[in-house]
Amino acid sequence: MTAIASKGHKFISMNTICPDIEQESALWDEFPDAEPLAERALQIAGQKLGDQFRDGVELSILLSDDEHIRSVNQEWRGIDKPTNVLSFPSVAREKIASTPFLGDIIIAFETVKREAELENKAFADHFTHLVLHGFLHLLGYDHENDKDAEIMESLETELLAELNIPDPYDDARIGDPNGAAL
Repeated sequence: MTAIASKGHKFISMNTICPDIEQESALWDEFPDAEPLAERALQIAGQKLGDQFRDGVELSILLSDDEHIRSVNQEWRGIDKPTNVLSFPSVAREKIASTPFLGDIIIAFETVKREAELENKAFADHFTHLVLHGFLHLLGYDHENDKDAEIMESLETELLAELNIPDPYDDARIGDPNGAAL
């Protein structure tokens, strides 16, 4: 086990993640790299955050669409509109280290595409960010208050940097797909 210090976070290199990725919507045929990109992002997360969960932990990712995620969002959160990603942890935060299954992530194609276009981000980069965002929710991270949001966003940014993806929270690069300030 190798500890790595980064921006005040202690990272431990170790655990593997075994995702079950299912494509529910044919819209994802437009983006055949979804599964390998999600697997790579989770591999990096396992190397960096593996001290928080057991080796070989499983999770599911459902590649869905706006219609489905809207109905799930309405049923579980009382919000009658589509969203980009939903996460459903299988256990309480204090049990994450011992559970064999972390939970479920649902990602909606149209919303991801719309947001990527609106923010001039590469679809692949935005998708990868949302995979990691959903994964961090499964680990108990949240963004309900400023302090928690700062912690979660910092982790997302660090994980994305490992994948050579620009900081999605850098306001200076929004509007330019090459990441240069406008």
